[in-house]
Amino acid sequence: MKRVFATALIAAVACGGVASAQDYSGHLKARQGQFRVLAINLGILGGMAKGEMAYDAAAAQAAADSIVAVSMINQGPLWPEGSDEMGVDGTRAKTTIWEDNADFLAKWSDLGAAAKEMQAAAGTGQAAIGPMMGRVGGTCKACHDAHRAPQS
Repeated sequence: MKRVFATALIAAVACGGVASAQDYSGHLKARQGQFRVLAINLGILGGMAKGEMAYDAAAAQAAADSIVAVSMINQGPLWPEGSDEMGVDGTRAKTTIWEDNADFLAKWSDLGAAAKEMQAAAGTGQAAIGPMMGRVGGTCKACHDAHRAPQS
């Protein structure tokens, strides 16, 4: 009987250990994917603003619409506690995301507000994009400064 109990206890501890180890790879891929979508669309708008590519109102509007769409993604499920740079390879997320989650979410909300301003301006002409790029970029920088570790 003691042997059965000991075996069951070892199995429970082993299974519990496996169950408690978190695999954040899906979360990491999802949040990095949303940032890639932002980067691609900001690149389109930035190229137009700088005159590196011809201004196209429809393409500018589509890029701005995409940025707004990404800004509306619920961030909670993408950032489980423990999926930071100290616990997961491939991320620069700092623990401040969870330690000061209200600030992190406020900065995400700021991105959404700036994205909506970009959305309103993008189709109106090349000259309107530049100032909005500064506004959107500023919200990105504010969050990165507070919640992203420097690149090593």
